[in-house]
Amino acid sequence: MSAVAISPNLFEAARLGDPEAIARLLETAQPDIRRYARATCRSSADAEDATQEALWILFRHVGTIRSLLAFSGWLFSVVRRECLRLARKTGLVPAVDESGAEAALLLRPEADLRLDVAAAFEALPPHYRDVALMRDVKEMTIDEIAAALGATRQTAKARLHRARALMREYLTR
Repeated sequence: MSAVAISPNLFEAARLGDPEAIARLLETAQPDIRRYARATCRSSADAEDATQEALWILFRHVGTIRSLLAFSGWLFSVVRRECLRLARKTGLVPAVDESGAEAALLLRPEADLRLDVAAAFEALPPHYRDVALMRDVKEMTIDEIAAALGATRQTAKARLHRARALMREYLTR
């Protein structure tokens, strides 16, 4: 998404709940959302559904997005998750390049997958678990995590990388 197209003032007004700013934000973001959905989803129908769902989620949650810098990453992850959800729903294998074990995870029932992810978090050593929870559950930035830990940015990033690798290993065995 082009951050140039969305001004900081427009984003902040939408984040604070201005209905006109929210409408302009949705209108500005829609072409990029649609383009990304078409590249990510398995069918054009799924891409249209993912686009509409992403716009709806943006409308409902624009106030929770911390900054304009995080906006495009957040929005594209919403579209990607929606495309995966639609692929699982229709029984199609997602269009992402996954190993066999990781692809099998995507085909599991959501309730089972949630329990497995919770167990993977619990299996992490505490110093990795804390970082993973701060980033992936509390959605803290790397700088916020580093400050909370009293560590450097590089240390926080390294711990997060290791935590995710351990979780992936736990979930795919």
